[in-house]
Amino acid sequence: LSNKEPVGVMDFSVVHLDSVFFSVLLAILFGGSFYLAARNATAGVPGKFQNFVELLVEFIDKQVKDSFQGTNKLMAPLALTIFCWVFLFNAMDVLPVDLLPAIAHSAGYEHLKVVPSTDLNVTFAMSLTVFILIIYYSIKSKGLGGFIGELTLQPFVAKNPIVKALLVLPNLLLEIVPFLARPISLSLRLYGNLFAGEMIFLLLAALSLRGAAQLGSFSGWFFVVIQFVLGFAWAVFHLLVITLQAFIFMVLTVVYLAMAQEHH
Repeated sequence: LSNKEPVGVMDFSVVHLDSVFFSVLLAILFGGSFYLAARNATAGVPGKFQNFVELLVEFIDKQVKDSFQGTNKLMAPLALTIFCWVFLFNAMDVLPVDLLPAIAHSAGYEHLKVVPSTDLNVTFAMSLTVFILIIYYSIKSKGLGGFIGELTLQPFVAKNPIVKALLVLPNLLLEIVPFLARPISLSLRLYGNLFAGEMIFLLLAALSLRGAAQLGSFSGWFFVVIQFVLGFAWAVFHLLVITLQAFIFMVLTVVYLAMAQEHH
């Protein structure tokens, strides 16, 4: 669901309204629920949701402390936001694949993308945000000269000024590739895993449709049973996948930002 049809291969004026809608909706769900949990927190025996929030906050805080040795106050809230938001993105894939699109179709919308993390624009936008933070904290921690020096004065090191100047371009070519690969790998890893998972759900749903069309025969019931067994098994496994992908995105963000503030 877009505001208009794209023109050419890349049209940056096109906005995926469904991805924006579900992203904002899940952000409000995450922020609102955690705000209410903090507002209603008690020093006595915590309720179930408060207990869950405290457990999650402690878990994320421990992961940040294990990976980041600095004192940046943004790191733990950023990690918590990334993990919860990406997890909610991915959890939309657990809903029946045709439920919300069918509702949208009845309202006159032909296409609806329910899982924001299966939209490369969303995952790449998040990874670009992390990339901008990496550059910002690199310059803030080391200065502009130190940041440029890390990209141009290693891995080949020389004491002779002339040789050092000659090695600037080879060093830059070697260092810029893994540096630019960070946002690309972040976005493609999340997008690829969730898109593949959604495609498997669609293929399993196709098995059910084939069986439903032949319920009068043994093969029809066979396809229905196989679809139910495989669908249930994949749904259980997919719960691990969506959690793991949110965790990986969060941990890599913390690691990259920790590296940005380290002096070499």
